[in-house]
Amino acid sequence: MTDPFGTAALRSAVLDAWASSPTRFREDANAEEDLRLGGYADAWFVELAQNAADAARAAGVPGRIEVALADGEIRVANTGAPLDAAGVAALASLRASAKRDTDSVGRFGVGFAAVLAVTDAPRVHSTTGSVAFSAARTAAAVAGLPGVVAELGRRDEPPVLRLVWPVDGAPALDTEVRLPLRPGLDGAALLARARADAPDLLLALPDLHEIVVDGDAVRREPDGDGVVVDGRRWRLARRRGRLAGAVDAAVEQRGRRDWAATWAFPLDAPLPADEVLHAPTATGERLGLPARLIATVPLEPDRRRVRPGPGTDAVLAGAVEAYLDLVRATPPAERAALVPAPGFPHSALDGRLRELVLDALRHTAWLPAADGSEIAPARARRLDLPDADAVLALLGSADLAAAPPPVALGVERLSAAGLVERLAGSDRPPSWWRELYAALAPLVGLVPGLSDDLRALPVPLADGRIAHGPPTVLLPAGVEFGPSLPGLHLVHPDAVHPLLARLGATEADARALLGHPALLAAVEGSLDDADAGLDVRPLAEAVLALVARTGPVGGLGALALPAADGLPARADELMLPDAALAPLLGDDPPLGVVDAPWADRAALVAVGVLDGFAVVVDEDPTGPDHDLDDERRWWDTLSEPPRRLVAVRDLDLVADDRWPAALELLGAGRETREALTGGGYTAWWLARHARIGGRPPGHWRLPSATAIGALYDPVPGTRERDAGDSREGVWAAAGVRGGLAVADARDAADLLHRLADPARQPDVALVADAHIALADAVAAGRVDPADLDVPGHVRALDGTVVPAEVAVVLDAPWPASVLPAGELVAGGDPALLAELLDLPLATEVVAGAPEGAGEAVAWADVAEVVVACHTLGVAVPGGTLTRHGELWVGITRPVAGRLRVPAWPDGTGGWHAEDPLRALLALLAE
Repeated sequence: MTDPFGTAALRSAVLDAWASSPTRFREDANAEEDLRLGGYADAWFVELAQNAADAARAAGVPGRIEVALADGEIRVANTGAPLDAAGVAALASLRASAKRDTDSVGRFGVGFAAVLAVTDAPRVHSTTGSVAFSAARTAAAVAGLPGVVAELGRRDEPPVLRLVWPVDGAPALDTEVRLPLRPGLDGAALLARARADAPDLLLALPDLHEIVVDGDAVRREPDGDGVVVDGRRWRLARRRGRLAGAVDAAVEQRGRRDWAATWAFPLDAPLPADEVLHAPTATGERLGLPARLIATVPLEPDRRRVRPGPGTDAVLAGAVEAYLDLVRATPPAERAALVPAPGFPHSALDGRLRELVLDALRHTAWLPAADGSEIAPARARRLDLPDADAVLALLGSADLAAAPPPVALGVERLSAAGLVERLAGSDRPPSWWRELYAALAPLVGLVPGLSDDLRALPVPLADGRIAHGPPTVLLPAGVEFGPSLPGLHLVHPDAVHPLLARLGATEADARALLGHPALLAAVEGSLDDADAGLDVRPLAEAVLALVARTGPVGGLGALALPAADGLPARADELMLPDAALAPLLGDDPPLGVVDAPWADRAALVAVGVLDGFAVVVDEDPTGPDHDLDDERRWWDTLSEPPRRLVAVRDLDLVADDRWPAALELLGAGRETREALTGGGYTAWWLARHARIGGRPPGHWRLPSATAIGALYDPVPGTRERDAGDSREGVWAAAGVRGGLAVADARDAADLLHRLADPARQPDVALVADAHIALADAVAAGRVDPADLDVPGHVRALDGTVVPAEVAVVLDAPWPASVLPAGELVAGGDPALLAELLDLPLATEVVAGAPEGAGEAVAWADVAEVVVACHTLGVAVPGGTLTRHGELWVGITRPVAGRLRVPAWPDGTGGWHAEDPLRALLALLAE
């Protein structure tokens, strides 16, 4: 067998070195083991691919790799320069590459060691000869070296890639590496991994054009300014250079001064989240930029990390220039996608590269400006509006970015308010303004608060002036308005656009004119003008004519109108001559009567002249500022402001003896009835200030409320047959009672007074319900007993009225068997009722002990107890009951005596009874 590469001499040199120094053998074994288990593990195909790329470059041919599984071994064949003696020496010499003085990818002799992860007997077949490495042959070769044999006994295998032998065999292409698989390895899985790595390798290694894995071809093809790899499109930008001065790299790469940096931007889908630096194959340096960096940066020996130093700095600086090339090569509308997104760096290198790229992007002119030029982001301003291309095109400014640039560039923002300020001095034709309004219109509904920012937009007027803000202008709609009022501005017809209306401009129709601030200001000041001697009738006529067309619009109550006494007055302080409200105000009404025979009656009412009661409506009330009687006190009763205020005004003007008719008028009108029955101020005021029969409404009950008839009298003039009368809803809303309710201390005092009135005859149930309502009011905090006078008389359980000093509150059933019903008060929470009435509890007053031993029986053995518990849905009590034929108790309080009772507690939780059901009820009441 021939030995074209002189492998015998190589073996001899290595064996001599090991024989003279077993330590050298251990070092070689350790170094190879570190590479096999460390940085180069699982990188066998990557390393063979970059060797194939180097071979293709050296031969000047398109690189092609074929990978297959045959006869239990992985075979990787490639085109390109064949194996030579220097290459064989490098393979057999760790950290001694044959390619250190070339512009090749594989710069370390250690790269081939990656194959040891899958084999212990690699072979390399080339058109110039073939060589083999073998763990078994190496072990046999050192069998005669005692020191080496001892060291070999302490490890799994010898260094494989130090002894090389010539072998026979021909490659499938120019060179072929054959890797007999280690036991337990899945060849199909290794092929699948190679197929998955193929696209990235073709992108990283430009000298490779095709990789075929088990018959499946993956190709790299040119595509304009980029490439297509495995059907995926990439845009590329490259920079090359040569390092000057000392190179901060391992000895094996110091002769290599040429550097290259390529950015590959995916055009079909973004990069994965676990993207890394490729140098040119994948390293362990994670990157988070939107494009892949393939750069010949100096690496640590394991090819996982970048070696810091001047060489790395120079390559990164070139990479940044290449990144700018990539940005410029990208269509302007797509360039923003290349700006690194904000976020934590994925590695120290990523953080540094981000800073360099962002700094370069900030100070380089690449950002499309609104006038079609390019501008550096550091000098640009961005309009802080989305989808504002049409606006920017109209502005055509060289300092405005044509599209919103990424936030990471720190471009100064031009807010919508800033844009409005910038436009303030613009001299543009009305048609240009209309185009601007049309461009801004779609954004108003998308950007919160934009409409507020645009309310100061300049608006060209028909007289050539510029108004500042759409809310100050009117859109012409052919409405005539006689009086000349300052502040009524009509828009130039060529500038009219619907956006102006959305921003507060009003159409010049009747309703819009009536709501215009200038007209409202004129109305508000009309009475002062009239008092000053000015003729305000033209304004009144014009306003009433508009109102006749629109109906009520609100806000016109201050309009000065002539009164019957010859003096002008506010419209809302006048009433019609035949107003329905007039009879309710007494003989000397505080309101004047309008005297405007030229005005339409409906129009007068529409501007605020009173016919019936007027209603105040505030959709967003914030305080008691509606000029309503006693409004402040009502507001103080609220826990929070009402969402909407609807209230009847002028209630305090009604005469005390006219309230029945006033309530009827309130109920007759839709708006006034809504204000009354909807709760709020109107109902609150009526309950406190209205008078029916000289009494507040709460003094009376509804005709239908017969259940409380023994305590409350019906509304005067009504009978029980009036129950269900349509007026009941109005009466109820005004505070007339429909049932027992204690709203406050005043209600409580009134109810206690009624209970203590011997002329009233409520039944026991009503008395109990009244006491329950009182106790509940105390529990709810509506009534504080300290705010009430202690009642002198109370209503007892038998319905009689008794002095408070002889009464007690029944808090358990059993004291009732020894106390007279005429001394017991019951209903609601006993403790709260006792506190309210200042009475003792019955259990605190009564004391006594049962006589006789009785018979102890289990509760569960008493049939009537079991039946009662099942009927009530409660569990049968546990334990026992002491049963007596006759139960006598020796009473010690309130007076000494001996009484027969149905049931009695023994004071320790037990019960004595001659009536077990009475004892059960007492037990359940505890």
